[in-house]
Amino acid sequence: MTGPKEKKERSLGEQLMLKGTRCSSPKCAVVRKPYRPGMHGKKRSRALSEFGRQIKEKQKFKLSYGLDERNLRQTFKKAEQKTGSITTRLMELLERRLDNVIFRLGFAPSRSMARQLVVHGHIFVNKSRVRSPGYLVSLSDVVHVRAESRSKAAFRDLQESLKQYTAPSWLVLDKDKLEGKMIAMPDEESKFEVNLLVESFSK
Repeated sequence: MTGPKEKKERSLGEQLMLKGTRCSSPKCAVVRKPYRPGMHGKKRSRALSEFGRQIKEKQKFKLSYGLDERNLRQTFKKAEQKTGSITTRLMELLERRLDNVIFRLGFAPSRSMARQLVVHGHIFVNKSRVRSPGYLVSLSDVVHVRAESRSKAAFRDLQESLKQYTAPSWLVLDKDKLEGKMIAMPDEESKFEVNLLVESFSK
């Protein structure tokens, strides 16, 4: 997704934490300007139709996980092919993406930053370099920061910042080694209405 991230958050009217720690500070655009961008931003918006709600929810997913329409649809099709709840499977696939796992481990303040770390070759999975942000991490996979990258600016103060960080229950984090392991399938509660996304793609 291209364009100013905070402007897109304001357009949707929600904080999606696209700018990392800035989103938790008073500098956050959604806090400073709690209305839509543009000259008509302060006008009362009309209630969205069911289709409008589906489109809005899809935009949230695409912005949050850094996906385009094609990537998101491909992920949905994979979820369809698995047994069980499609909403659960969809969230599992999104959360297992390597860029998301890096974000969840606290190695990056946002998914977009995590994506950059992966693409630039700073991340290893099971001792092999992986440059695909969409790589699906599996159970028992070990994810770690490349030893030679730890002196880089992005990681210089990471160990210190991780002291106050708690990783999700489905991940084990070794803060000294800058290493994480997936010990269970993701069980994150989505703040989005996943069923609306499913309805949108099921047509």
